[in-house]
Amino acid sequence: MKHLVSALAGAIAVSMAAAPVLADKLTIATVNNGDMVRMQKLTDDFTAKHPDIELEWVTLEENVLRQRVTTDVATKGGQYDVMTIGTYEVPIWGKKGWLVSLNDLPASYDVGDILPAIRSGLTVDGNLYAAPFYGESSMVMYRTDLMEKAGLEMPEAPTWDFIGKAARAMTDRENEIYGVCLRGKAGWGENAAFLTATANSFGAKWFDMDWQPQFTGEAWKKTLSYYIDLMNDAGPPGASSNGFNENLALFQSGKCGMWIDATVAASFVTNSNDSAVADKVGFALAPDNGLGKRGNWLWAWSLAIPAGTKQAESAKKFVAWATSKEYLELVASKEGWANVPPGTRASLYANPEYAKVPFAKMTLDSINSADPTKPTVDPVPYVGIQFVAIPEFQGIATAVGQQFSAALAGNITVDQALANAQRITERAMKKARYIK
Repeated sequence: MKHLVSALAGAIAVSMAAAPVLADKLTIATVNNGDMVRMQKLTDDFTAKHPDIELEWVTLEENVLRQRVTTDVATKGGQYDVMTIGTYEVPIWGKKGWLVSLNDLPASYDVGDILPAIRSGLTVDGNLYAAPFYGESSMVMYRTDLMEKAGLEMPEAPTWDFIGKAARAMTDRENEIYGVCLRGKAGWGENAAFLTATANSFGAKWFDMDWQPQFTGEAWKKTLSYYIDLMNDAGPPGASSNGFNENLALFQSGKCGMWIDATVAASFVTNSNDSAVADKVGFALAPDNGLGKRGNWLWAWSLAIPAGTKQAESAKKFVAWATSKEYLELVASKEGWANVPPGTRASLYANPEYAKVPFAKMTLDSINSADPTKPTVDPVPYVGIQFVAIPEFQGIATAVGQQFSAALAGNITVDQALANAQRITERAMKKARYIK
């Protein structure tokens, strides 16, 4: 009997030794931006170091991504193990206990190297709840050849008046060249983000100090009227359907004189493999109106771990890899310093090789000039530049963005769009009991 038991135990031991080790499978939800697509191509480096971790990607358009991860994280559905989320979501979700703290990342990760402006937006009550993959502000990207042809010179810090003049002068509709490409696609992170940041520089705001919506004020009318007049005069056809990726494609194909958008786009418009105008691109700060606020935002696309995951430790290993100094060096070795994810680490901007990148300084200056704690000309009760950091904003701004998009398409007037925005926002704020 003893021999039989011993033989069985030996067989089981051999069987267990021969059995393959089951890998942790991480499902990663990410946005279809160029830097994220590049990361997927480079993950062989991660899996070589972590053969026990398998990666599955869910790559989505920005508006769809936001909708799906919000639903999953709020219900602790566990559909995703790593999520790409932004500076808006992190403090709200962290406070609700929906995210896993990253305070226990290894010392070699060097959290202190993350730019303070970016890190503070991802930290709640001393807990880092997301690691920034890339940080951004917004700036003007423009065609130097078209600016010269128009007989104009772009200032380092232009005004909206100059942008309007230059856009109209550069427009050549017969040759499909449009003076300016701006976001028109509806979405709280698409046209509403751009127009909220722009409105700050016109003296507008979402709410006064009593949380009363302000869309019927003169400043918002000036903002939206300027935008729609400019796009009608100098923008591409079908602009109400254009978001970040659509405008990137237009600029890279040589159809935009100027594009005011995320600083992260600079590496794409100057990449000769993808951009027909790579050697003809200049950069300037986002425009202002002389009121003390520029129309630039502050954002980071970051990797966070939802509380519903069952693979938290493996997820932390992936997050640490993808947002590390070593990852930046990996991208540089494969595709050059210009294509490294920008705006996250002080050491990157101290690197003399990266300092040679033509947009490096303008990106850092834009990030450092953005102050989410004082986003508007007048005092407001909220934090956030291109968003208002309250949970209700996502739904409200998506609906308001639809009104702005309809006005751009010519389906409603500026006055109608703003009246509708006021009504939508008032109703939501009353329901949420910010106002009576």
